[in-house]
Amino acid sequence: METKHIHISDYNYDLPDSRIAKFPVSPRDTSKLLVYRHGEISDDIFYNLPKYLPQKSLMVFNNTKVIQARMHFRKETGALIEVFLMEPAAPTDYELMFQTRGECSWLCMVGNLKKWKEGSLVRNFDVAGSTINFKATMRRDIIDAKSGGTNYWVDFAWDNPLVSFAEILDAVGELPIPPYLNRETQDSDKTTYQTVYSKIKGSVAAPTAGLHFTDKVLAAIDAAGVRREELTLHVGAGTLKPVKSEEIDGHTMHTEYVCVRRDTLQTLLDYDCCAIAVGTTSVRTLESLYYMGVKLEANPDAAEEDLHVCQWEPYEKADGTPVDGNLIDGITPQKAISNIIAWLDKNNLKTLHSSTQIIIAPGYEYKIVKVLVTNFHQPQSTLLLLVSAFLKGDWRNVYDYALSHDFRFLSYGDSSILIP
Repeated sequence: METKHIHISDYNYDLPDSRIAKFPVSPRDTSKLLVYRHGEISDDIFYNLPKYLPQKSLMVFNNTKVIQARMHFRKETGALIEVFLMEPAAPTDYELMFQTRGECSWLCMVGNLKKWKEGSLVRNFDVAGSTINFKATMRRDIIDAKSGGTNYWVDFAWDNPLVSFAEILDAVGELPIPPYLNRETQDSDKTTYQTVYSKIKGSVAAPTAGLHFTDKVLAAIDAAGVRREELTLHVGAGTLKPVKSEEIDGHTMHTEYVCVRRDTLQTLLDYDCCAIAVGTTSVRTLESLYYMGVKLEANPDAAEEDLHVCQWEPYEKADGTPVDGNLIDGITPQKAISNIIAWLDKNNLKTLHSSTQIIIAPGYEYKIVKVLVTNFHQPQSTLLLLVSAFLKGDWRNVYDYALSHDFRFLSYGDSSILIP
């Protein structure tokens, strides 16, 4: 079946609420680990993960950090409005955004939108001993088309030029834990819903496969002779968005922003473009790199924005000609990554900044990722499609085993290592 016409109902399973982990285990590396090796399934404890990693391999982590992206405003009428930060609008650079002082703009989802018909939303609060007047004003004439028309442009302004937007979020923002946890955010989430290696602020959802790692496990990985590298993909809320269309052709992937250092690309090349991916976000980044390199094969002078990977790019060319999900025009992953390195050098850049909407589903042939460490995902989700593509359709055996062996599911749930 053509990938676009996959029926999402074929990727359903019964997930009782009692199997959804509301809180993580402690310590975090004592979660269960499902081990899938060439069709054989067993279980272990996560802190034993290093012994299952292929020797002299490369393991890639997403070092994004979840921001306190939810803000609440109370109107004079009493109506509560939620403003959920989705993507920087002005400035568009994440690092610059958190350093801005006095004003900035974001594309946002707005909860209780019908109650915010006009005017600005205002909050007053203290930061470092001084009172801040903080204002949010919606630009109703701008709706972000990339998000399917659900993101609105919101201008933020505050009256103390010494206070950064990062400090504003620390003061009034709330960590956006997934809605399926069905509970309020707690102070403990500020620690437990971040990976121990998180560094770069920007995500509105955690790369949850990484939540199990501790400094001790990372040290054991190093001792096992496995090379660790980091990249950044800022996880959008779309990663939690269920597929509502009957066929996946009707589902729109949100754009996610990626950042990969030249040194990491060179390391990837040194390891023959074979990697262990920690989490589906690392998968989407690594596999998107291939298609960026393919674009550069055709156009070595491409601008940065031209490297964006569209949702259906792995399955069809720009003219609609089908692609079988495998190599495009015989371009190898090694050649694709070499193209990116050459492009960075030509433009005197040390880091690739780009974006992707890639959807990985059955019919896709993985180019770079050879082993996957991941949690257990929601029924009828794009993440489950990604896992199914990786296991050549054998996902149901994995999930049946997990359900019958008391594994905990979703963001705070248990882990798996998948070796096809």
